[in-house]
Amino acid sequence: MLTQEENEILCRVGPGTPMGKLLREYWIPLCISSELQVDGPARKVRLLGEDLVSFRVTSGKVGLIQTNCAHRGVAMYFGRNEEEGLTCPYHGWKYDTEGQCVDMPNEPDTLAFKGKVRILAYPCHERNGLVWTYMGPRQEPPQLPMLEWNCNPN
Repeated sequence: MLTQEENEILCRVGPGTPMGKLLREYWIPLCISSELQVDGPARKVRLLGEDLVSFRVTSGKVGLIQTNCAHRGVAMYFGRNEEEGLTCPYHGWKYDTEGQCVDMPNEPDTLAFKGKVRILAYPCHERNGLVWTYMGPRQEPPQLPMLEWNCNPN
């Protein structure tokens, strides 16, 4: 039988926890590919104790970003998904799939301030109808493993 302390170590998967750190070293299934439509509505996701937002941009790439906009903390879930990014519903700041702010309607392009703003984003990869994400600390995520059940196109 586990002690309460052992149970906490094994069951807590949020950021900074021992098991959370371990699980973040691996690719995690995010969703079924068909659940994210091109330029469709964003989808709320909770993975390893983190609330996130997933979406698919015009080019078909999947993004997984933090829940709130960097500007005023507005929920990105309610944002518009169009033209290669998710746009905050409050002031219109647009973020790409890598969390980089790519548009600020209230700032002139000459200031280049948008290039300094980014939010938390995790890399995603699709294979045979599943979207996977890597939430670990590595700059370059490990290669998505070739699992037999995930490699057969049928």
